[in-house]
Amino acid sequence: MHNNKKNCRFLTPLILALVCVNMEAQTSYPVPRLIVNVMIDQFRSDYMEAFSSLYGEDGFNRLLREGRTYMNAEYPFHDVDRASAVACVVTGTTPYDNGIVGEKWLDRKSLRPVYCVDDSKYNGWQTSEAYSPAKLNVSTVTDELKMATDGRAIVYAIAPYADAAILSAGHAANGAFWLNDSTGRWCGTSYYGKYPDWALRYEYILPLAERLSDMVWKPVSSIVGNFNYFISTNDRKTFKHRFEGDRKMVEFKSSAFVNAEVNNFTKHCLENTEIGQDEVTDFLSLTYYAGNFDHKPVSECPIELQDTYVRLDQQIAELIKELEKTVGRGNFLLVLTSTGYMDDEFTDLAKYRIPTGTFSINKASALLNMYLMAVYGQGKYVEAEFGTQLFLNQKLIEEKQLNMADVLTRSSAFLTQMAGVKDVYTSQRLALGASTDEIGRRRNSYNVNRSGDIFIEVSPGWKYINEETHEQDFIQLSYVSFPLFFFGSNVRPETVKVPVSVDCIAPTLAAFMRIRAPNACSIAPLSAIR
Repeated sequence: MHNNKKNCRFLTPLILALVCVNMEAQTSYPVPRLIVNVMIDQFRSDYMEAFSSLYGEDGFNRLLREGRTYMNAEYPFHDVDRASAVACVVTGTTPYDNGIVGEKWLDRKSLRPVYCVDDSKYNGWQTSEAYSPAKLNVSTVTDELKMATDGRAIVYAIAPYADAAILSAGHAANGAFWLNDSTGRWCGTSYYGKYPDWALRYEYILPLAERLSDMVWKPVSSIVGNFNYFISTNDRKTFKHRFEGDRKMVEFKSSAFVNAEVNNFTKHCLENTEIGQDEVTDFLSLTYYAGNFDHKPVSECPIELQDTYVRLDQQIAELIKELEKTVGRGNFLLVLTSTGYMDDEFTDLAKYRIPTGTFSINKASALLNMYLMAVYGQGKYVEAEFGTQLFLNQKLIEEKQLNMADVLTRSSAFLTQMAGVKDVYTSQRLALGASTDEIGRRRNSYNVNRSGDIFIEVSPGWKYINEETHEQDFIQLSYVSFPLFFFGSNVRPETVKVPVSVDCIAPTLAAFMRIRAPNACSIAPLSAIR
């Protein structure tokens, strides 16, 4: 009797464990056959909601109805642009680690701007551009998928722009495709190997170059043409654009029509490759555009912007329909978010007696150099300017045996006194870590090898200019809200209004695929999605 009771004490936990394992097995979900990562350049929540009465039921409304929606997504660093946003999403970390501080940065050795995917070692396919993802310092979620599947996973990226395509593809992808600015042809880089036959065939079936001259962009319907959400003195109720002349591709790539072209090429890929067709998870990255036409102020093209969102709604519906046809409903996971920034809008604030001014980075650089010469003796202490960053002559400072920390402290104190300067961040200050959330976000946008020694934060409402490069920027710190959607693959429908940081996307996708997160990603995946 005693032995029986003893055996029961041992058997009870064992039975409970088996029951728990069985319950867990019953509630576990299959791994998606295909992950579709969609980035929409300059997409905004307020605009998406403003034009909702013009949408159908199968685009944004379906994502809201059947998907998990985070209405207030945000990036964990400052100075977001398309390249740094894409890199953050796929690596799960910020420029501080992944190295992509922007579409361009200043190379310290040559003192010349470099493009984030420049790489002279690799020739282009159907383009003279030489690009690769070599400047991306860490692994991406697509790289981790490739390693986890011993290279069997198919990974493609399709975007209007080279940086978005290559960075979202990662280091180990099968291919990245973007539109050539000169010819309008889809092109790639030899970094990923031979240009695939299925992509070449597209140019024989549906070549954009032959269709472009016949395209006319006007409102998709009279309802869209007469709807005006924006408060404006602009009475224009319609528009008509043709894509002609030397700037035709620039204008096309900043119009609603570019998203239809991305969808055409994506459909060709889905129907002519094995992507999403077996039990090994594959990955497809897409980039759309939702900014202003030809990067003009919204006051100049309000109806075009409305039409862009209505057409984008239709194209998302078409994408979902194509995925359900080729991959199967429930077999794919679609994640969709924004690059989280907007093109600058230049406004004459002085006209309305709002404090404003112009900050010249060149004058600030020259004055700082004069001050440092007065303190430390003759020499060119400020070597270059890029954006609102200053690059000090580190070799000269070393030769003079100066204390870099002292030089940075004096420089910061001097620059802070200038009109139009809100704050100054030095590399030393950022290296000390994040004592506040603001410094943390500024530190996250910094990279020791690709950023300047001094960051000047220009006051809101001011314009900064660079007389040498003719670059200018209007400083606007207004909050831009954008959403994050998860759709398909047993995602539980829910709308979440608590803010969420987009660097959680990579680890969340890794959890769906049951692989490890990218090697510089330390944030946890989102929970309770399924």
